[in-house]
Amino acid sequence: MPGGLMLMKESLPLYTDFEKCHSIDPCYYTTYDIKRGLRNADGTGVVVGVTNISNVHGYVVSEGDKVPDRGRLSYRGYSISDLVDHAVAENRFGFEETAYLLMAGELPTAEQLKTFNDLIAAQRDLPDGFTANYIMKPPTRDLMNAMSRAVLQLYAFDDEAENRSPEHEIDTAIMLLSRLPRIMVLSYHVMRDKFFGDSMFIHHYIPGQSTAETILSMLRPDRQFTDTEAKTLDIMLMLHAEHGGGNNSTFTCRAVTSADTDPYSAYAAAIGSLKGARHGGANNRTLRMTDDIKQHVADITDEGQVADYLRKIVRKEAYDRTGLIYGMGHAVYTLSDPRAELLHKYAERLVVGTEHEAEFRLLEIIERLAPQLLAEAGKSKDICANVDLYSGCVYSTLGVPRELLTPMFASARMAGWSAHRFEEIVSGKRIMRPAFKKTGHAREYVDIADRK
Repeated sequence: MPGGLMLMKESLPLYTDFEKCHSIDPCYYTTYDIKRGLRNADGTGVVVGVTNISNVHGYVVSEGDKVPDRGRLSYRGYSISDLVDHAVAENRFGFEETAYLLMAGELPTAEQLKTFNDLIAAQRDLPDGFTANYIMKPPTRDLMNAMSRAVLQLYAFDDEAENRSPEHEIDTAIMLLSRLPRIMVLSYHVMRDKFFGDSMFIHHYIPGQSTAETILSMLRPDRQFTDTEAKTLDIMLMLHAEHGGGNNSTFTCRAVTSADTDPYSAYAAAIGSLKGARHGGANNRTLRMTDDIKQHVADITDEGQVADYLRKIVRKEAYDRTGLIYGMGHAVYTLSDPRAELLHKYAERLVVGTEHEAEFRLLEIIERLAPQLLAEAGKSKDICANVDLYSGCVYSTLGVPRELLTPMFASARMAGWSAHRFEEIVSGKRIMRPAFKKTGHAREYVDIADRK
């Protein structure tokens, strides 16, 4: 930054007193019983709506007390475990069926699923010149921003972008469900070429491939992958497709939708929310923590050595000094996260015999030890592994670069976001406008000549 510009900024309290200007005395949150983060004092979420789309269950409230319970996740009333297990047992891809279930409310018949898949396939192509003009120019280091920008750019190619009819809403959702995976992979290749000097290659999609197959086919230089790899990625997409209306990105989508904006703006806003490190970035944090453990623990198969280092992490003496064990704990789940259980169950077949098996076993040790170690430190003992503990390892085994972990999440969550937008349009019908309590006191206007 030029020296003159720096001096100009240093002369403005706008820059120098940022925290002072925007801080609020914490006592106000107690005085007015403010639900910070839309959370009640016991950690439960403030109820702001109702939904038929999915349910996240991790505890029960009995006589005013929050009682831990085994985690359950359902899509339209169907257990996520049943949806995944049946897709695996029948040796077929389940993400598209899951997306249809979320968007339509019912499981599709074989004929309906084929038609839905055909509609998705028909939208894979991007508009002429889109890759060259909107993905390659200008390149960006952040793929979530690239995806959000691409969604907003697609508005310009829609002659009926402001059409709020059900047909147009469904068409737009299916189009983005189809194209986001391609936009994600293309943006990745452009980013690697422009900023890291990698060779850039652009594969055309192959008609008839599932979403998981399309991603792997476009991502890999030789386009080769095994059926097990594609089916495992498909499970990941199913697990990330939806997670209740209270998660930040889904709530963002519904809040923006309640203002009666266009679908492109709503979905771009959801992507912006998911980008946040407190929301969609947890899987990368887990991977970085695992890297750190491998650097500082001589034998990662020795539970004693791993426990000693985890204690340092909990005491804020190691890694990022936050005291957090990433991949452990969840806002709702207490005793178990069904997504983590499913991922562990089906990921094991992928990692066994690979260079990633040792890391997978380390994650198992962390899952076993963390609740006890956190309890020793006086933190919650009702803590379980969440989906992010194993997801990063699975993606690494699949050869999915770390830069794509959160974008992959977004590509899958498009199914849930669209279902919630549909529900908000049909049943919400009122702009969301929560209240904020004003603090401070009234002040008299001061003439500019008298200001100090």
